[in-house]
Amino acid sequence: MTDTAPTKTLWLGRWGFVLAATGSSVGLGNIWKFPYMTGEYGGGAFVLVYLLCIAAIGVPVMMAEIALGRRGRGSPVDAIRRVARESGRSGLWSAFGWMAMLCGFMVLSFYVVVAGWSVSYLWKAVTGGLQADSVDGMAAIFTQNNANPWNLGFWSTLVTIATMAIVGKGVQAGIERSVRWMMPGLVVMLAIMIVYALFSGGFGAGFHFLFAFDPQKLTGPAVLAAMGHAFFTLSLASGAILTYGAYLPAQQSIGRTTLTVALCDTLVALMAGLAIFPVIFANGMDPASGPGLIFMSLPLAFAQMPFGGVVEVVFFLMLAVAALTSAISMIEATVAWLNQSHGIARRRAAWGVGIVLWLVSTLAMLSFNVGADWTLAGKTVFDWLDFLTSRLMMPLGGLGTALLAGFVLRREVVREELGLPSGAFALWQFVIRYVSPLAILVVFLDALGWLGAGFDLRWVAAILLVALIGEIALGRATQRQAS
Repeated sequence: MTDTAPTKTLWLGRWGFVLAATGSSVGLGNIWKFPYMTGEYGGGAFVLVYLLCIAAIGVPVMMAEIALGRRGRGSPVDAIRRVARESGRSGLWSAFGWMAMLCGFMVLSFYVVVAGWSVSYLWKAVTGGLQADSVDGMAAIFTQNNANPWNLGFWSTLVTIATMAIVGKGVQAGIERSVRWMMPGLVVMLAIMIVYALFSGGFGAGFHFLFAFDPQKLTGPAVLAAMGHAFFTLSLASGAILTYGAYLPAQQSIGRTTLTVALCDTLVALMAGLAIFPVIFANGMDPASGPGLIFMSLPLAFAQMPFGGVVEVVFFLMLAVAALTSAISMIEATVAWLNQSHGIARRRAAWGVGIVLWLVSTLAMLSFNVGADWTLAGKTVFDWLDFLTSRLMMPLGGLGTALLAGFVLRREVVREELGLPSGAFALWQFVIRYVSPLAILVVFLDALGWLGAGFDLRWVAAILLVALIGEIALGRATQRQAS
């Protein structure tokens, strides 16, 4: 198969990429999943491990994805094939590009349903449809919202149309122009929520819960959950970051850009915690109430607080914006591939993909109502899309990226693209070769339920120590041969 010409499309500036990549990372995972996982796993201890995992797994793998994208200047399929052949390797490595592109499409197929919840709750907040006296009452509203396929289908379809309209306009006129107002707007809305939380009466308790470190709460499941969320929150192995990297100008530092994105992503996650937990504590609710924290506990808390109706609208508007910034990134890889490799006009490619996406997402949406009994091995269509992507394709894709960048590609190609000093590159190479793959493998096996409750993370530390000693010895032997 012959390579297509590398794309010449670029972000207008470094901040275009930073805002787009941060928008991809800052989705419902940060504002919905991170707070309830923090609540489930004991607060500050979980946050600390999460931050360490962002540094040890997320940042190195993201740097690798951006480097692959910029070096290959194309969709995940074309970029990986091009970079592999440059290093004298088989173009079959592009299979990881295919998997990443398919993964992004499959994730979006069920993600638009969850995003539809956010938009429907925004409408309910505006029209006064979130009125209940208890968490059970809010749960009934949530169940009723999902039970009507026409209602749920309308909102998920609306998200799909908005996503394709933005992506169809192009990288600069569509994606970059949109995130330039959506991401700052999201941060402003978070800041408003935090100011409101300061006067809620529960800010001290929320702050302590989020940042106080209790080593007794640092359990094995908490560590594994933090590792898994750190990997998934940065939109890795779904084709989004690799495709966005293809549009990054050559003069921009991949290291500094990646750190900026990781810091922005982490900052938004912590801001979400500071906005949500004080409200929960002020109303005597349980921070470990799981996924229902956002759609059941918070609306009830807002209803009991001064100006709660206004803040509720701001919150669900923020949630809808976060969902949309992630959605446009997940489909960009597929649209870019059709546009660059097959010459299909971007607008036509976007709407063509949108139709297929709508069909698959409709099946996922029906899993909550008329299709709830359409199961295979006990899983609905929605469950299977979630399982295949989060538990299989993403970990395998991340592992493939780490091995490709760490062992398969020529060292000088990777170092030239990253532009790191010798010491920093040596550190990155050790992490991408050993730390990241081993951590991803642990998360992967745990997600499949193969590790068991008795798994000891000290084995991971021992393996990394042996790898470090071997890498140092190999480096010294190479230096002696060179001299």
